[in-house]
Amino acid sequence: MPDGSSIDAAGPWTHREISANGIRQHVVEAGTGPLVLLLHGFPEFWWAWRHQLVALADAGLRAVAVDLRGYGGSDKPPRGYDLFTLSGDVAGLVRALGESSATLVGHDWGGLMAWTAATLHPRVVRRVAVLSAAHPLRLRQALLTDPRGQLAASRYAFGFQSPRLPESLLTRDDAATVGGMLRRWSGPRWPNTADFATAERAYRTAIQIPTVAHCALEYYRWMMRSQLRPDGWRFGKVMAQPVSAPTLQLHGGYDSAILPRTAQGSGRYVAAAYEWRLIEAAGHFPHEETPELVSGELIRWAKGS
Repeated sequence: MPDGSSIDAAGPWTHREISANGIRQHVVEAGTGPLVLLLHGFPEFWWAWRHQLVALADAGLRAVAVDLRGYGGSDKPPRGYDLFTLSGDVAGLVRALGESSATLVGHDWGGLMAWTAATLHPRVVRRVAVLSAAHPLRLRQALLTDPRGQLAASRYAFGFQSPRLPESLLTRDDAATVGGMLRRWSGPRWPNTADFATAERAYRTAIQIPTVAHCALEYYRWMMRSQLRPDGWRFGKVMAQPVSAPTLQLHGGYDSAILPRTAQGSGRYVAAAYEWRLIEAAGHFPHEETPELVSGELIRWAKGS
């Protein structure tokens, strides 16, 4: 059975561990300059940003990719998978890295964390770039108002709510379900490449690290179950505050997990400069499907004044 060290791929970067917000987090770092913190999504880990780590470092930026709480080589505590705590992980990590602020780049769940950290911890967020993630309140609205669209696209998340069985389904048969998700959510080009085959193997291995599947599903369980609880109502209230950091939103035209029309309504929650770009050739993983395009956009945005 794999462990956290089994996915510590070598490259032009440095692996280390950082303590922040009460947990130990595994980070991978390259380059020097203004900090760009890279937050992955489901079902990935830090390696999702392998292309951007190199490109951002070469452009004179300090790129740091982290294994989120519960993933990869980071701690896997039994709780803390709510967006209040997860955004605290982000803010604590920025400070633990010796910086007062950073550009946050988040994909999928990492994008939800970036939206939340920019709202709850604005002092540590200089700029934001979100990939394949609607603002949490926009996503909530779309689930209620678009039953044939976003609600249908999110049916997998409802399947994650039952205990134990979803963990088994994710990891059985060498985590074949993870490979299926990657293919279904991608655009038409990436699945036919050698890069995809390498990525699929990496993510299928990573989800089989003990307790990772359970922790990854706890993100979804909090999101769904909190809707009818006081913490969910409180989250909705605080997230109504507009984001004050300049925000770039990148989204794949073929994204079938978070529909483009769902994500596009997020700009209403940003009070600062806001840009939207639809990457027509990509699906849910534009940073991997179109790495050069995404890296160029992130460099431009991170270097903006």
